[in-house]
Amino acid sequence: MNNYIPPYTITSKILKLSTLISEELTKLQFTETAKVNPMLRKKNRIKTLAGTLEIEGNFIGEEKITAILDGKKVLGSVKELAEVEGAIKAYEKLDAYMYDSLDDLLLAHKILMSDILISAGSFRNVNVKVGEHIAPQPHMVNDLMTNLFSWLKNSDEHMLLKSCIFHYEFEFIHPFSDGNGRIGRLWQSVILNSFNPIFSFLPTESIVRDNQEEYYNAIESSTQNGESTPFIEFMLEMILKAIQNTLKSDQKSNYKSDQKILSLMQEKNKITIKELMEILAMSESGVKKVIKKLKDEGILNRVGSLKSGYWEVKQ
Repeated sequence: MNNYIPPYTITSKILKLSTLISEELTKLQFTETAKVNPMLRKKNRIKTLAGTLEIEGNFIGEEKITAILDGKKVLGSVKELAEVEGAIKAYEKLDAYMYDSLDDLLLAHKILMSDILISAGSFRNVNVKVGEHIAPQPHMVNDLMTNLFSWLKNSDEHMLLKSCIFHYEFEFIHPFSDGNGRIGRLWQSVILNSFNPIFSFLPTESIVRDNQEEYYNAIESSTQNGESTPFIEFMLEMILKAIQNTLKSDQKSNYKSDQKILSLMQEKNKITIKELMEILAMSESGVKKVIKKLKDEGILNRVGSLKSGYWEVKQ
């Protein structure tokens, strides 16, 4: 039974979305965002945490999660705060998990749920019903999860699709007594991150949260159809949106950088590149790139040498 292949159909919609995602990913690779920006990474990680928790009814929100990450005390119920702490710790290890290791998934569940569940890190020993779906019986869970991970490891399918198929199959099995949604979403991110590390700071979970009803409908439709096709289509749309939103915010921050550099140069026309780097917390290449762009657009001109000259803003 180890040759288990989850049922799904590759539709023209799946092919189209996969192509669009690859194109948008290529664009994202060449943006400032793709270069390690700790502030943006933190901001998007907070969005991810708030998103995945809100889907499960924990509305502690981005502001309080930021405070917790900064080591501040916040108000909330014991369970709410335990869920936040667990999610923070589980996502901190995103780069360390092996996507095809069942032991790592069990470890992630243990980290996520250790202050909430006595059985954290172990498969359920009770029957579970989710809406109309009666999950497989507890004695079947271990074999089903072993087979799913065997497929994940050995399948030649594209990682984008594997991440979506795994996510659905995982939710269908519902291997834990609690925390299945959070682990399913985390593990999809783990699979995507192993395909391309840029996924580690795309807040896909917050996009899913914004489309929560469609998320559950896609799971339900897949269960009714007996294959994960509707869920794959839905999740690829969410991934595409997450990339496009990140591209848009990058364009906005680039525009802001242009404006900030110009206003600083208007205030002090002999400002140095080093001073701009320090004031704006930008890299040397980032500052030079903006200056080149502004020169190409005819907005900025350098009069005299770099050492003794000055900036001329033509606005």
